[in-house]
Amino acid sequence: MANLLAVIAAYLIGSLSFAVIVSKLYGMDDPRTYGSGNPGATNVLRSGKKKAAALTLLGDALKGLVAVWLALALQDSLGLSNATIAGVAVAALVGHMWPVFFGFKGGKGVATALGVLLALSWPTALVCAAVWMVMALGFKVSSLAALTATLVSPIAAYFLMPYGSWKWAALIIALLVLFRHKSNIEKLIKGEESKIGDKAE
Repeated sequence: MANLLAVIAAYLIGSLSFAVIVSKLYGMDDPRTYGSGNPGATNVLRSGKKKAAALTLLGDALKGLVAVWLALALQDSLGLSNATIAGVAVAALVGHMWPVFFGFKGGKGVATALGVLLALSWPTALVCAAVWMVMALGFKVSSLAALTATLVSPIAAYFLMPYGSWKWAALIIALLVLFRHKSNIEKLIKGEESKIGDKAE
């Protein structure tokens, strides 16, 4: 029962959409109504509110980190298995992508995935963050940076994570993020993807 409750709790934590929450606090339009329609930091940035975008990024990353960190902190006392920790990691991301509190219309999961990976294995997260940074600075296209870092993540996890179940979780997380970026992949192929900092129309 404790294992199941831990996974459910992680999903609920992941369901907190900071793009929507921060936008409401700042009196801004719902990020699902402009730009790409994605409730994430990149789309919030299109509003021109850099502080709101930064808080969204931080909040989405922290919820993934906190969900997994709490499970790890309580692992021994609650008898949680390593497989459950892997399930918690995936559940936090699923909550972000399909949040129960916001009509199951969530973001694409890059920041939350990074937070989850940071809790599971900081070296893995560091590799992914470095790849994202290089690509973002070099090409100024958020989705391209995210996709490249996502493709690298299961490879880094294979070498840097201690447990097989966690490595599988990293692979599932990568596949989910890639799935949520289908439209971005199509735009990249067509050369129509917007760049970081472009204002919403």
